Amino acid sequence: MMITHDTRCALDAVVDLLNTAPEGDAPGATDSLTDLSALREFVARNAVSDVGTLGDRDLAAVRAVRSRFAGVFAAPDDRTAAERLNDLVAAAGTTPQLTDHDGYDWHVHYFAPGASVAEHLAADGGMALAFLVVAGERERLRHCEAPDCRFAFVDLSRNRSRRYCDSRTCGNRLHVAAYRARRREAAR
Repeated sequence: MMITHDTRCALDAVVDLLNTAPEGDAPGATDSLTDLSALREFVARNAVSDVGTLGDRDLAAVRAVRSRFAGVFAAPDDRTAAERLNDLVAAAGTTPQLTDHDGYDWHVHYFAPGASVAEHLAADGGMALAFLVVAGERERLRHCEAPDCRFAFVDLSRNRSRRYCDSRTCGNRLHVAAYRARRREAAR
């Protein structure tokens, strides 16, 4: 599956946004998108372009978009995901435009000029997720299988086999625990 640079950036931003939410009932779960400083850090970390001065309305709107993206990841089937994406993208007022900036060749931005950061994320992120649905690849939208982690990720592995949000942390931790359990069992 070929994913262009701008689509990959939009998918990464969606995942990063989702992972700012508290992880459900996990102990110590906290929301890391609670103030304008955190929103500014998110915008900078994801190189979200064409963002003006951010305010409290932006924070609330981005958190609402985050919730809508979570609904797409949780959709039970493609039709439901498509309906949720259609609503999200339509509400963002998409206006596809070809652009080249910041050293990147021609690519498409789906947000309208002057769009808020929430509209920007909804349009570009919604379209990136829509491309996965259209390609029959919605199953690539996943949550970490580690029992104490539910972070979202997009499985871009060739054979769709990724199970953990990060193989160096969650995956490695579980593999080490399984190894130690086998060693303890063998020592008995």
